[in-house]
Amino acid sequence: MKLVLFDIDGTLIGDRGASRGAFAAALAEIYGYDGDLGRYDFSGRTDPQIAHMVLRDAGISAADVDARIDALWQLYLAGLERNATPERVLTLPGIRELVAALHEHDDVVLALLTGNIERGARLKLGGAELNDYFPFGAFGSDSADRTQLPPIAMQRAADLLDVAVSGADVVIIGDSIYDVRCGAPYEATTIAVASGKTPADILKAENPRHF
Repeated sequence: MKLVLFDIDGTLIGDRGASRGAFAAALAEIYGYDGDLGRYDFSGRTDPQIAHMVLRDAGISAADVDARIDALWQLYLAGLERNATPERVLTLPGIRELVAALHEHDDVVLALLTGNIERGARLKLGGAELNDYFPFGAFGSDSADRTQLPPIAMQRAADLLDVAVSGADVVIIGDSIYDVRCGAPYEATTIAVASGKTPADILKAENPRHF
């Protein structure tokens, strides 16, 4: 059995700024943030990491960020629900065919490994009509540290299937250096795809199993 874990943004879909727009509006409302999010590359980072990174640069303490972060997510998700429409969320080339083909294999289980908080992930994939392929996953709402997400996904797969799942059973597919790095401690097979913002040479330098 292979547990195939897909990243979302830049790997499965592009959302044409739907999430970044919702995030910017929520940051402004909850924290009074008026900076330029365009200067940040969020590739591979978890939503909690992104919030702390941006707001730290704006001079807001970690304690102040955490004190209001639930309100941030609530407002962000409301905005994302409005923004992540089928007209705006794009399934990247070849993805629908790939996940449909993998879904047909009895020895393959599809799941998510993403920095998105879970509800945000589901809203994005709902816009692309991909949720049905991914019954579970590990999310930024499970841990702000992406390297902690593979064992969470493995445990959920084990609980669902009632089988032991090891790192050797895991394949991680993503478009950032952090997708590759998070698999290394568990000896997972990593597949890097240059479909997002990270240049191919930088991805190759991380030594993914496949590129």
